[in-house]
Amino acid sequence: MRTASRFLIALIFLGVVLGGIFGYKFYQFGQMEEQLSKPQPPVEISATKARTESWTPSIKAVGSIKAINGIEVANEIPGVIASINFESGDAVKKGDVLIRLNTAIDEAAVRTRKAEANLAEQEFKRISDLLPKRAVSQSQYDESKANYDAAKARVNEAEAQLSKKVIRAPFDGTLGIRMVDQGEYIATGTSIVEVNMLDPIYVDYTLSEKNLINVDRGYTVIATVAAAPDHQFEGKVSAINTSINPETRTVRVRATLDNSDTLLRPGMFATIRTRQPEDKEVVTVPRTAISYNTYGDYVFIVEENDEGDLVVNRRSITTGETRDPRIAITSGLEAGEQVVSKGLLRLRAGQKVEIQDNDKDDEEQPQEASE
Repeated sequence: MRTASRFLIALIFLGVVLGGIFGYKFYQFGQMEEQLSKPQPPVEISATKARTESWTPSIKAVGSIKAINGIEVANEIPGVIASINFESGDAVKKGDVLIRLNTAIDEAAVRTRKAEANLAEQEFKRISDLLPKRAVSQSQYDESKANYDAAKARVNEAEAQLSKKVIRAPFDGTLGIRMVDQGEYIATGTSIVEVNMLDPIYVDYTLSEKNLINVDRGYTVIATVAAAPDHQFEGKVSAINTSINPETRTVRVRATLDNSDTLLRPGMFATIRTRQPEDKEVVTVPRTAISYNTYGDYVFIVEENDEGDLVVNRRSITTGETRDPRIAITSGLEAGEQVVSKGLLRLRAGQKVEIQDNDKDDEEQPQEASE
């Protein structure tokens, strides 16, 4: 009996608690419906009109800076460094002496070969004088001449070997950091110093095969690098590879850039825009007016409803080239239509709006287009 009374009390208490919860929720729902039934005030927005612009289109790519001539100078024969005739970072001309190796043994070898050549020459002259008198045979004459020619060749060989002990700059350029020291023995092929021709300079990059038709030799190229973000380097397309890479379906392109201020260095990562030769008319809006979505990009169009109120509606669009701060619209929007330029996340289709201000970015005219 006592257990049943306790169970009844617990049941009544539980009913009161649940009733209170359901009652509170019902009250909340009623308040929400009341709020929704009230007319919502228009949302303040910034708007702008799509406009037609004349753009110089360009194809955007990334690539690397490469010296027209750039190598690590190395020695052809081993030896001990007798003198170093440059400092790291020097500008050099073709033929300037960089280092000299010890030449004592090679100079002695040249003297020996010259002495042998002199002896062979004298022997050849004697036999040449005796040949008309029939004092020597033709074979003796031929042998003497061959010995003389061989002796002269050995002199040339010894002199060439001696000349290799002097390492010279192979072309005009700028030296890097010296990698050898005075008195050091260097084996064949030891890297001595890097030398690069920096002006002009190449930029190599790749384009998709679909863009091959849009690039040709002589087209203007604009390159930028992280080391000089505010500087644009202009040049021309100088070469296009004759084949397409079958693995990536891309074509390699090379442009020659002016680098008179030597800001560009081989190995730099570069962003390249290859300009098209003709302008084209495009419809553009600010980039902030675009809502990017996995299922497609869209804008909010500002229109009047039947009551004459301004409302916004979503419209799917297709975007094209960009140049800060604007983007081209290839389909879905006409010039003169008004779109919301800021604050898209708080809008929904059919919502009433009030234009707070019209953007003034239309006054700015960017100069580059990129794909």
